[in-house]
Parts: sequence; structure tokens; C-alpha cells
Amino acid sequence: MQESNESRKQRFRRLAEKRVNTILDRIRLLGQLANKNNYEYTDAQVEAIFKAIQKDLNAAKLKFREETKGRKRFTLT
Repeated sequence: MQESNESRKQRFRRLAEKRVNTILDRIRLLGQLANKNNYEYTDAQVEAIFKAIQKDLNAAKLKFREETKGRKRFTLT
């Protein structure tokens, strides 16, 4: 639901800043797991974590690219 007199541009900015800051806070929290004095992990586990994060990051970025390009229309040739 749109706040009173808030444009779509303003709404995007407000929500994007909030969501990106939440993500950055969570990434910093994840980084605390790197402390080998408190945790034990393998290189394979670390790779699996960052592979999953990168996969979802790439998917989100692709959504922005597809939105700006517009949808291609189907035609029979």
C-alpha cells in the first residue's frame, strides 16, 4: 500500500535502502562465523554458503535487467 503522497520513486528508494541495509547487516553477521576460535568449518562449507548467496544475488539482479528491457513478445516466424 502506498503512503500518502509518496511517489513510486520515493517508495522504491525508501524500501531499497531499508532492505539493502538489512542484507548488509546479515552479511556482516555471517562474516562473524569466520572466527576459527569459535567455529570449525571446511572450505567446502564456505563455498556452499557463498555459492547459494551468489545464485540468489544473480537471480535478483537479472530481475532488474529484465524489467528495464521490457518483455519480448512472442511471434511465429
